[in-house]
Amino acid sequence: MADSKNKKNRCSFCGRSEDEVGFLITGMNGYICDSCSAQAYEITQEALGSAKNADGTAKLNLKELPKPKEIKSFLDQYVIGQDDAKRFLAVSVYNHYKRLLQKDNGDDVEIEKSNIIMVGSTGTGKTLLARTIAKLLHVPFTIVDATVLTEAGYVGEDIESILTRLLQVADYNVSEAEQGIVFIDEIDKIARKGDNPSITRDVSGEGVQQGLLKLLEGSVVNVPPQGGRKHPDQKMIPVNTKNILFVCGGAFDGIEKKIAQRLNTHVVGYNASHKVAQLDKNNMMQYISPQDLKSFGLIPEIIGRLPVLTYLNPLDRIALRAILTEPKNSIIKQYVKLFEMDKIKLEFDEEVFDYIVDKAIEYKLGARGLRSIVETIMMDAMFEIPSEAQKQFKVSLDYAKLQLEKANLSRL
Repeated sequence: MADSKNKKNRCSFCGRSEDEVGFLITGMNGYICDSCSAQAYEITQEALGSAKNADGTAKLNLKELPKPKEIKSFLDQYVIGQDDAKRFLAVSVYNHYKRLLQKDNGDDVEIEKSNIIMVGSTGTGKTLLARTIAKLLHVPFTIVDATVLTEAGYVGEDIESILTRLLQVADYNVSEAEQGIVFIDEIDKIARKGDNPSITRDVSGEGVQQGLLKLLEGSVVNVPPQGGRKHPDQKMIPVNTKNILFVCGGAFDGIEKKIAQRLNTHVVGYNASHKVAQLDKNNMMQYISPQDLKSFGLIPEIIGRLPVLTYLNPLDRIALRAILTEPKNSIIKQYVKLFEMDKIKLEFDEEVFDYIVDKAIEYKLGARGLRSIVETIMMDAMFEIPSEAQKQFKVSLDYAKLQLEKANLSRL
């Protein structure tokens, strides 16, 4: 019996036999018990913990942070054009990091955050810019949609649910969430519906804007950890929004008319016509100012809390052509990858790209229009070719035209 006890497997670290521990993990030349592996994990976490602050937040170092030019060059790999918006975004994100690293030197200079609002028509890349910059960041980042927000007490999501998403991204580490960045998409959808006060409430308009004021400015907000009214008994988590950077984006469809009215482009007179001649009527968005946002339906208080206003240019033919093929995750590269997974080599004739761009300009859907057109052209090929023994497929101009015409006829 004594001999059989000696033959029992033992932990190479603590020496206890398999009977004395929960279980043994077998290695190449030894064993480790569950207790020792748990201790090893704790030691590893403690060693790596030097990269974190006492409150569990990531330790930021100014030397390691990406500079504005580096942030912009990273965005250039995924987003075509929009240099102005990229510069504004890169500087704001970099300054946000510097705010987090600011030490109290006794000089009474406290850097305030500069929330951003990006304005641009649909398909110009607002959400793509946000998604791309999230890959680069060292702080929690979340994208939320303003269209689902309503005033407290109405069906829809409460304003505090924005911070619930940020908490979830930060694994409910409140200190880390309080350093995060929130991108609020479709901010134009909560614009005031009319200038005249009404006896009915503007449930998803002005009321939501007023609810957002405390978040944007910086205050302690009680956040429901699992969302709003579905869990009424849950314990609220207090979150201070003072160091959370808010980036807002919206299409503001029709704001060009407000800009044109402000610039007085329809007046009569020699001086007026001379002034109008200097304006680029194809891109009125570049002349946007805070008062245009006010006339569109944003309340002055919320405009004041979004001090950085930038715009995205409408996509021209050159930009659309580049979007189709150049970025790392371009539309064409995605379809080539899809076919490659079936061991099929997909090729396109150059004139097909120009044809797709022409159609996208005709439909006026921006970059999203490119995908819908390519999807229409490739649908039959994606349905039939994976079942065949074909190893190569080339999309010609005639094939592309035929597919689009066929799709349009069937819709008619």
